[in-house]
Amino acid sequence: MKGTVLNIQRFCTEDGPGIRTTVFLKGCPLHCVWCHNPESQKSAPELLYDSAQCVNCLRCVKRCPNGCHTLQDGRHVFDRTACIACGACTSPLCNALLLSGTEMTAEDVLKEVLKDRTFYEKSGGGMTLSGGEPLLQAPFAQELLRAAKEAGIHTAVETCGFVPKEALLRTAPLIDLYLFDCKETDPARHKAYTGVDTETILQNLRILCELGKRIILRCPIIPTLNDRTEHLHGIAELANACPAIEEIAVEPYHSFGASKYGRLGREYTLGDIDPPSEETVSLWIGEIQSHTKVTVKKA
Repeated sequence: MKGTVLNIQRFCTEDGPGIRTTVFLKGCPLHCVWCHNPESQKSAPELLYDSAQCVNCLRCVKRCPNGCHTLQDGRHVFDRTACIACGACTSPLCNALLLSGTEMTAEDVLKEVLKDRTFYEKSGGGMTLSGGEPLLQAPFAQELLRAAKEAGIHTAVETCGFVPKEALLRTAPLIDLYLFDCKETDPARHKAYTGVDTETILQNLRILCELGKRIILRCPIIPTLNDRTEHLHGIAELANACPAIEEIAVEPYHSFGASKYGRLGREYTLGDIDPPSEETVSLWIGEIQSHTKVTVKKA
């Protein structure tokens, strides 16, 4: 069995306890307007093109089987509509072109994960599956999680919660910790910002709570969108209703992924929003903490 892997990032310290290896799987049912990994949304591989890095070497023109790359008036032009993301143009190494998404077996992924076993043992770390939405590739995620557990590796999964109930239940016995996203507590706003409703997400959160799974609630806060007092209180109420939630992690907005949209031929719509100050983030944390006994921290 193979899965589409976006990236394998070693020595992570913010995706669960200890030192971890985070495996990013491609594909997500949500399309959050603030998404900083837009290349993770589509399930299939995609080609990212950075015109600023192009030196007009013409290697891509010669290698592309579909004629997506041409030279017009001395300038490289990329026709994305004809691209099948075969990756031929990215080899040999090209700084302007990057293929996002690679098919890998669970065995190959685990080999990478196990390279840092010593660090997991000393720090209490392990493997985290992220995305995209890792449970969108449930059979592959299940195989990878099972292999990790058999190897004695702690497992965590970052999920948006918008997944089939069957996928949730099949993988739950193999997951030690959930990093469960809470993007917006108002249903109408949630659909406007992410493209999906909250019913499935809340149902799955209740299921995990009933199963007694360990959960950290991850809450991206975006100025002018969901930094409302009502939403901050809603986060606290959600945590109060689920005893399995042991921590609330506030994720302040940043614009680090904005440049990726242009490289994907897409428009980034939040360019006029500035990241919040540390003082503002502290106020958000304090507002949530004032309505719950669950520990609230900055992610």
